[in-house]
Amino acid sequence: MIRTAIVGTGGIAGICHVPALRTQAHRAVLVAAVDVDATRAEAFAAEHGIPAVYTDLRTMLQEQNPDLVHLCTPPYLHAEQAVTCLESGAWVWCEKPVALSLAELDRIHAAEGPAAAGAVFQHRYGPGARHLRDRIAAGALGRPLVAQCVTAWYRDDAYYGVPWRGTWRSEGGGPTLGHGIHQMDLMLHTLGAWAEVRAMAGRLDRDVQTEDVSAALVRFENGAIATVVNSVLSPREESYLRFDLTDGTVELRHLYGYAPTDWTFTARSPGVTWEPPDGPPSSHAAQLADLLDGYEAGIRPDLGRPTMELVTALYKAAITGRPVRRGEIDAADPFYASLNGGRPEVFR
Repeated sequence: MIRTAIVGTGGIAGICHVPALRTQAHRAVLVAAVDVDATRAEAFAAEHGIPAVYTDLRTMLQEQNPDLVHLCTPPYLHAEQAVTCLESGAWVWCEKPVALSLAELDRIHAAEGPAAAGAVFQHRYGPGARHLRDRIAAGALGRPLVAQCVTAWYRDDAYYGVPWRGTWRSEGGGPTLGHGIHQMDLMLHTLGAWAEVRAMAGRLDRDVQTEDVSAALVRFENGAIATVVNSVLSPREESYLRFDLTDGTVELRHLYGYAPTDWTFTARSPGVTWEPPDGPPSSHAAQLADLLDGYEAGIRPDLGRPTMELVTALYKAAITGRPVRRGEIDAADPFYASLNGGRPEVFR
């Protein structure tokens, strides 16, 4: 059995990670829960039948020797905790955002050895995502021309009452990093490498340090051009992806997860068809199954660096007011170490 542990026993751990692990009970067992709040950890363990409870990550790693650790902690803890787990020999599956910067992400990657780390990008694993990517890559729907990527969500002031939210130091960024990253990742998963981004961002209505809305134009290596919107100011919430190709339009409308019925295809001419295969909705369970397959086969998971590089470039383009090309943000660039480029008051 694959021995697993959950670090951070807040909402996402119980809502998504425990149910996902239950679907893999034939090959994975949850042996420990870790949280700095002992009362919360004990309540979580009692609710979910977890035998061991800890308030210290290192102690848990030493005593339980898990094969896989689910990191469900606030973003500012991810890099340090991921490195600690990897150095102990445990694989890591980390909630988004995996890191607050490319520097942190590369630090996690550098710590990989026999053990590997992967990001939670469950939308890649819904019905249709891989099929659409493969069909586009094969040219079956023609050439990609235009795309739209919208994360229009709503988060009120109470949401930002949690101390670590809304600051560059502890959350790393606003909806561009913490919310829209899922749809942007699925867009890149579908269309491939991006080439250039131009962007704007601002703090329009929430009492935070970071942005609460951003918009960008992205050019892909294949020539396609995409618009990207990330918002936490949208009362009618929606996640939306649209791909216009020479032979048809593919659309996906959902909110936090999608099923086959959430896709639509509009053909440009008779004889061109596409529909997603039947399958369960996009979910942590679907990705966990793939992750455990990889663990058993020795196939390393994906940390999502191209997506984090796009997110970083979007911030740099918005803050500097100039286009950013893929690959230009290296270790000497101030945006490599932090998404605000070391400028804490960029959105006044």
